[in-house]
Amino acid sequence: MIALSLAEIAAVVGGQTHDIPDPSVQVTSEVVRDSREAGPGSLFAAFVGERVDGHDFAAQVVGQGAVAVLASRPVGVPAIVVDDVQTALGALARHVVRRLGATLVALTGSAGKTSTKDLIAQVLRTKAPTVFTPGSLNNEIGLPLTALSATEETKFLVLEMGARGIGHIRYLADLTPPRIGLVLNVGTAHIGEFGGREQIAQAKGELVEALPPAEDGGAAILNADDPLVRAMASRTKAKVVLFGESAEADVRAENVRLTDTGQPAFSLHTPSGASDVTMRLYGEHHVSNALAAAAVAHELGMSAEEIATALSEAGSLSRWRMEVTERPDGVTIVNDAYNANPESMRAALRALAAMGKGRRTWAVLGKMAELGDEALAEHDAVGRLAVRLNVGKLVAVGGVEASWLQLGAYNEGSWGEESVHVSDAQAAVDLLRSELRPGDVVLVKASRSVGLESVAQALLQSGAEGVDAR
Repeated sequence: MIALSLAEIAAVVGGQTHDIPDPSVQVTSEVVRDSREAGPGSLFAAFVGERVDGHDFAAQVVGQGAVAVLASRPVGVPAIVVDDVQTALGALARHVVRRLGATLVALTGSAGKTSTKDLIAQVLRTKAPTVFTPGSLNNEIGLPLTALSATEETKFLVLEMGARGIGHIRYLADLTPPRIGLVLNVGTAHIGEFGGREQIAQAKGELVEALPPAEDGGAAILNADDPLVRAMASRTKAKVVLFGESAEADVRAENVRLTDTGQPAFSLHTPSGASDVTMRLYGEHHVSNALAAAAVAHELGMSAEEIATALSEAGSLSRWRMEVTERPDGVTIVNDAYNANPESMRAALRALAAMGKGRRTWAVLGKMAELGDEALAEHDAVGRLAVRLNVGKLVAVGGVEASWLQLGAYNEGSWGEESVHVSDAQAAVDLLRSELRPGDVVLVKASRSVGLESVAQALLQSGAEGVDAR
């Protein structure tokens, strides 16, 4: 964070100083909420969780070098006491962002946010110092913490914005006002909470409404291939830049194809030129993500050749998102278990099919959460798609939603041993350990709450120890 005195922080957040001998002492390091991350010069934000109260760690973090604690009650060590820690954290982020000279890029969408954010960051940091959201910390706590990690040297600040209801993105954009706003897509993730895709579009479009007008540098980067996103052009006074495979897109892909290993390649076309891209990531869905990143980078002055080079070198920065690992016995594990929705599930299955040409493929799938009344139809459709893509084995893991996955596969024609329903992750591991053979490709994917990453980890461990290679 940029250096601020405790007195200045207290004034910004409307707090009272307690047990602070010298209010001129500065916070010179990060603002953290995990006591294990507190160190010299840091500020510790004490949140009260369901199981842990951050205030209980106040003395510990100060002992580790934290300058003070941002707290909702006195804690017996240097503290700035506020009515609400979350609100105070947001106010501090807003103050710091206004002080920075960085260009703020914000993005949202129903699917692909984290992968795209990682691509944008990897492209932009070839040009100048860039700070970006770690993982998917895109809510009212994670976003300000990311903003507060920027320093005077930061030129680009890339923030992922999530939403579970109307008004959420408006709130986040008010904390950290972006100059460039990117909307990837409007899908069915969280549709059970929103009530429909139109409501999701209303929420996601709050980002473009928050942008400054074109004459002040505002730019809305919109997906030309998604009608609900493209329609958001009428909701902003910012410059509109379209990306996608549409001929009308300002930044578009031509000659899209997959390599023999399932990695996308295409010709990138921008208003200032064209250049070829071959990505290290897996799956054709990354083409749209790459175009979104390219549109942002082009708007910030990068050439087509510079963008193409950076995209071709970019890798995966966040865990459990199409992590591809080949075991010593030749079995390939694709760990995409961080989260799942219908759009990302379909993309992952298509990537599996492309990667597994000439090999036996396994799709180990679990529940997609928060789909509301659409849950049965969407799980059924994913099961059917697995059959249409000729996935060799479908292993549906869990309760009723998993049974719907298998039912879809059965109704599509998977009547033999091509699909199976197992009760939990351990049952899936036991099955796979007994049946995997060299050359197989295994995709593991479900919503985060299912915890299927344990399947991928167990299979990788089995590979390290040696398995029955029949």
